[in-house]
Amino acid sequence: ELTAPFRRTDSLEGALRRAGVGNADASAVVALVGPAVRLDRITGDTDMDLILGRRESKRVARPLDSLAFRAAFDLRLEVARGDDGELALNRVPIAVDETPLHIGGTVGKGLAQSARSAGLPANLVAEAIQQLGYAVDFQHGVGKRDHYDLVVEHKRAATGETQTGGLLYAALGGTELMRWDYGGKAQFFRATGEGARKGLMKTPVDGAHLTSGFGMRFHPLLNYSRLHQGVDFGAASGSPIIAAAGGKVSFAGWHGGHGNYVMVAHNKGLATGYAHMSKVMVRNGQMVSQGQVLGLVGSTGLSTGPHLHYEVWLNGAPVNPMTIKFLGGTQLAGEDFARFKVAMARLRGLPAAGAMRGRGVAEAGGKARRG
Repeated sequence: ELTAPFRRTDSLEGALRRAGVGNADASAVVALVGPAVRLDRITGDTDMDLILGRRESKRVARPLDSLAFRAAFDLRLEVARGDDGELALNRVPIAVDETPLHIGGTVGKGLAQSARSAGLPANLVAEAIQQLGYAVDFQHGVGKRDHYDLVVEHKRAATGETQTGGLLYAALGGTELMRWDYGGKAQFFRATGEGARKGLMKTPVDGAHLTSGFGMRFHPLLNYSRLHQGVDFGAASGSPIIAAAGGKVSFAGWHGGHGNYVMVAHNKGLATGYAHMSKVMVRNGQMVSQGQVLGLVGSTGLSTGPHLHYEVWLNGAPVNPMTIKFLGGTQLAGEDFARFKVAMARLRGLPAAGAMRGRGVAEAGGKARRG
């Protein structure tokens, strides 16, 4: 009896041979297992339990009596030698509960910190903040006592292992978003059926705070008052700056007092500008999608420190980015919207779980851990 590890660089046949299984038996196992599961999907940290029999002489390999291993989250495969001397495959399904997992709490010092403290993986926390950022003003519209709810794909095997998948639902304050397939593509929609990515993102830089508003102000470097044609967000140097909406880059490069500057033209006479970048990551004429990284926060041009100067232009005139309302985007309707509302009500009604930490949570595609 022995346990053979299946490494990430292994082939199934190679792992068996390294464990002492003869060429003929190793090839027979591959022929049996291949139709049952894609061999390239066997994770690189799988252990195979083997029993090798007596060999006729030291010149030949021990015959394989049996082999068993976890081939997938919901499947165990067993290979055993029958009375006829031939190896045969037995599939052992593993029951899996796929009820989504609901995590809820109060924002406190920040949504990211609170959700991470509840044990939600960092990639899902980032996705939740990004999706909510299309609909929520994190600078002014979120308080410490506001409640949030996040629902993620979740699997629990009868053997105790768990896996988490993607984000399904996110709610913060009075805003609700849910993932829904539309036109063959998954995207997030509000409870009204409107696409979450309508209009402009409220905060086009992650982890930022508003430091200067729109309107007349005394310029700290020029020493006189003039119209501040945008708003300033303080953020760490090198923080990603993202497109507030999809469109075409109409300018990318050095722009006087703006330093490194990008302007994106959108529909209906709307344009957005992003100034003082340390690095520009798009080019003139390039099409960009909402949420795509345009550059990095810096302090180029007339700037007193790292920040993003963000402008919104409507028909050639500057407008306040914090108050403009720009409509448009996808709208669910008819039977599709009816099904959407039923699905959202189901996710909204899931009971909240306790903290995930210590429950053996693994991200989808990773090794399932026992809970």
